[in-house]
Amino acid sequence: MAMSSASSPSPVPVEPYWTPAARLSLRQVTSSRTRTGPDGAWWPRTRDLAYELGELSDVLDPLWGRITHVAANARHWPAFVRGTLIVNDHEVRVDWFAPHLNPHRILLQSYSAGWWDLLVVPPPTAAPSAARLMAAASSGPGSRRRPWPRG
Repeated sequence: MAMSSASSPSPVPVEPYWTPAARLSLRQVTSSRTRTGPDGAWWPRTRDLAYELGELSDVLDPLWGRITHVAANARHWPAFVRGTLIVNDHEVRVDWFAPHLNPHRILLQSYSAGWWDLLVVPPPTAAPSAARLMAAASSGPGSRRRPWPRG
C-alpha cells in the first residue's frame, strides 16, 4: 500500500501595506518662539484634503504629536469639509482660514506641541519648481511651540 502525504498549500506571503510618504520638507526645529516664516512646505498629490491629511499625519504625528486641528483655505481644496474628519483613527477638526492668513498655507495643531504653518505647493507643480519652493520654505531654523493663532 502506497502512502501519499497530504501536503497543505504553503501560505501566501503577505506584504505589509505602507502609505506613500508625504512629500514634506521641514525646517530645523529650535526652541525659539520667534516668527520666521513657514515651518516648512508640503506638496500634496491631490486636492482631496481628507485623503491627504492621512499621509501627512503618518509623518507628522510621530514628530509633533497627534494632529488635532487643521485650518486651510477652502478655495484650494475643492472637496473641503468643515467640521470633523477621521484621520488615521482619530478626530481632526477642520476649519476655514481666517481672512488675514496666507491662502497658500495650512495650519496644523497638536495639543501636545502647539501649531505649525506649512506652505502648500500646489499638486500640479512641476517637480523642479516644487523642490525649489520646498527647499526655500524649509531653510533656516523654525520655532517649535506656538499657541494656536486667534482670528
